[in-house]
Amino acid sequence: MGLRINDTAPDFTAETTEGKISFHDWIGDGYAILFSHPKDFTPVCTTELGAMAGMIDEFAKRNAKIIGISVDPVDDHKRWKSDIKAVTGNDVSYPLIGDPNLEVAKLYDMLPAGEGGTSEGRTPADNATVRTVFIIGPDKKVKLALTYPMTTGRNFDEILRALDSIRLTAEHQVATPANWKRGEDVIITPAVSNEDAKQRFGEYETVLPYLRKTKMPT
Repeated sequence: MGLRINDTAPDFTAETTEGKISFHDWIGDGYAILFSHPKDFTPVCTTELGAMAGMIDEFAKRNAKIIGISVDPVDDHKRWKSDIKAVTGNDVSYPLIGDPNLEVAKLYDMLPAGEGGTSEGRTPADNATVRTVFIIGPDKKVKLALTYPMTTGRNFDEILRALDSIRLTAEHQVATPANWKRGEDVIITPAVSNEDAKQRFGEYETVLPYLRKTKMPT
């Protein structure tokens, strides 16, 4: 059974490019973006790791840490970082998890439990399902899981946008509509009565009996 939204993200201890970590302790009291890659020295993933390195400050502003994982040893990750810098101009300063025994990939249901026990000799195609982005909350629960094929580079602006929504809706009884961006109007959840909505949010618009919109809470 795969991980679902609001499941507790599995804890683990692993070696990374920044030393050994215990995942839940490393997350601390903020959010974590765990994004996975099927193999080091692959073209699409090289651009993705560099893109995330260039956005680290934006995630930090939102109390979110970035951590990557690839089904290869840490020494390979360290060598890969120079390629990433050469291609994108960005230094990978966040940790990259080494997973040569496929333990974390299986723990997060990105590979079947019976899928061998080592990354040695495996091709990117063998690990094609190790392409999920997880947003994990301060409560250590999965808030988002989004999987891309190997040939489609991920849109990390969308991950940032989703994080903005997740943080906002965790703090206020609101939801965000399709294509919402930070600063735009939000939806008042059905659990809030009209009277309570007036007290909480002031003015709001009733679009339909079940769809009420208001300014984004600050």
